[in-house]
Amino acid sequence: MKKPTDFSYYLSNFLTTYLADQRNLSKNTIQSYRDAFVLLLRFFSESKNIMPERISISHVSKECVEEFLSWLESERGCSVSTRNQRLAAIHSFFRFLQFERPEHMHQCQRILSIPLKKTPKLQPVYLSSNEMGRLLSAPDMQTRQGRRDATLLSLLYDSGARVQELADLTPRCLRLEEPYCVTVTGKGKKTRTVPIMKQTAALLVSYLDEQQMNTADKLEHPLFFNTRKERLTRQGINYIISKYTSELTMNNKISAHGFRHGRAMALTEANVNPIYIRDFLGHADLKTTGIYSKSNLEIKRRALEKVEDKSIPAATDWSSDNGLMHFLTGLCK
Repeated sequence: MKKPTDFSYYLSNFLTTYLADQRNLSKNTIQSYRDAFVLLLRFFSESKNIMPERISISHVSKECVEEFLSWLESERGCSVSTRNQRLAAIHSFFRFLQFERPEHMHQCQRILSIPLKKTPKLQPVYLSSNEMGRLLSAPDMQTRQGRRDATLLSLLYDSGARVQELADLTPRCLRLEEPYCVTVTGKGKKTRTVPIMKQTAALLVSYLDEQQMNTADKLEHPLFFNTRKERLTRQGINYIISKYTSELTMNNKISAHGFRHGRAMALTEANVNPIYIRDFLGHADLKTTGIYSKSNLEIKRRALEKVEDKSIPAATDWSSDNGLMHFLTGLCK
């Protein structure tokens, strides 16, 4: 029986112990890191003819990592954003490794020097208030599934929750007496309590009654579930959204995160303090919240109106200025 390699030993510790216990990262983040290394192992197998059980730390050089990143883009057709996500996972592993194996520090730091590729800054995709109103009214309230969907969509928008935060909710997370609120668990297992509107709370009360989930033994049951009584996944929630946006011929690129963007934009337009919006959304950095004021045309218009210089005279018809016209005509000769 072959002895495990040093790479397999430290990679296992990194994925199973360090990320969860020391970094306190979410299950989804750890899965994303794991997927990055699954692809790295596949790259070594297909391009280097080195099987996973033979890979050692010395094999994973800066040059190999750069080849791997090129392979992701050229062979697998990955976007620059995905390429950067995979590199971030590799960076995290080699930051961990340089403390565990200082003799490899130079190799680690060479890999850490590989830069992320610049990507264009994308504007948040969201629905206007009118479009969101249409979407929230789309489910058929005469059917059991329609009532569930209406409750789910309303809570998703009202709370500004991330899709996984919504999927993880249980009845215990809800407060359906004034002040109405929901407690969500976000990135890094951080919890926050956000207020919800009275109408959303009323939908939730009716939903819990209909689903017989307002008893003590159901407090930890998934709030939203499928026909098999299993917790709705992120994909399942996005499928529900796409079903209604398709029926209404709306932007088919709207996902659950678009609801979060829409809520943030609505709060920004209402001149809510950005610090409150940051805490409402669970952002770690105020810079992240700032993208909404930068992206919103109505905010920019109001800002320009405030600083408009009234001393500037109204524009005149410059074409009636014969001197200017003579000068411009001369440029074309």
